Amino acid sequence: MPAQTPPLSDPPQTAVGDASAAWNGSSPSFSPLYQQIKGLILRSLQAGEWKPGDMIPSEFDLAARFRVSQGTVRKAIDELATDNLLVRRQGKGTFVATHAEQHTQYRFLRLMPDSGNLDSQGPAARHIVECKRLRAPADVARQLQLRTGDPVLEVKRVLAFADTPTILEELWLPGGPFKGLTQDTLAQDQGPMYALFEAQFGVRMVRAEEKIKAVAANAEVAERLAVTMGAPVLMVERLAYTYNDVPMELRRAHYRTEAHHYRNDLS
Repeated sequence: MPAQTPPLSDPPQTAVGDASAAWNGSSPSFSPLYQQIKGLILRSLQAGEWKPGDMIPSEFDLAARFRVSQGTVRKAIDELATDNLLVRRQGKGTFVATHAEQHTQYRFLRLMPDSGNLDSQGPAARHIVECKRLRAPADVARQLQLRTGDPVLEVKRVLAFADTPTILEELWLPGGPFKGLTQDTLAQDQGPMYALFEAQFGVRMVRAEEKIKAVAANAEVAERLAVTMGAPVLMVERLAYTYNDVPMELRRAHYRTEAHHYRNDLS
């Protein structure tokens, strides 16, 4: 049974500084109480108390654990659901979101076919070009918050749709959390890569930042994507984070766009 959390003052809905500092390790911030509960739930997610796909305790049980009202817990869970960290299922409960679920498998893939949708074109054929362990270059180390020379994994793969190589990806992963990841492991797995990271390495990507620009295909991109050298391609650099904004993957992808476009929903 998890350790009992020190009581937090529920009404009014602003927290004392000690309670806030207890979970974020910083000076008192006097954040709203539901934000403190959100932070405590995040800490449990990060620690692996509830794994992707697991059902978390009920609002009643969490309210008793944290010694706050159910309304406070509900507001914290609502925000975590909005952030795609938790999923509410009517009549069943609240679950830790996972990339293994069908409706979230393409959450971070924004390249859409010009006609139809991702489902209509079928799953991508994946070819793992290489997976090797090496020392982090300075630019990779900086973005992954590592030291230059720390161990990292570099993965290259090609995704093809309708027998047309469409995406060339280069991934950089910190060596520690992904110890044991091999080319054979990646080649044998038929599910989403992020679902593999969850299941075998306990790493869940919860959000990402992207930079997009048009570039000319260099020699490797031209060869892997079967285009002429210098042909225009779309380059997307993605930095993906796990809980508490810890960077866990740097991904640089080159896309052919003759039959695809990059789509984003803005609100």
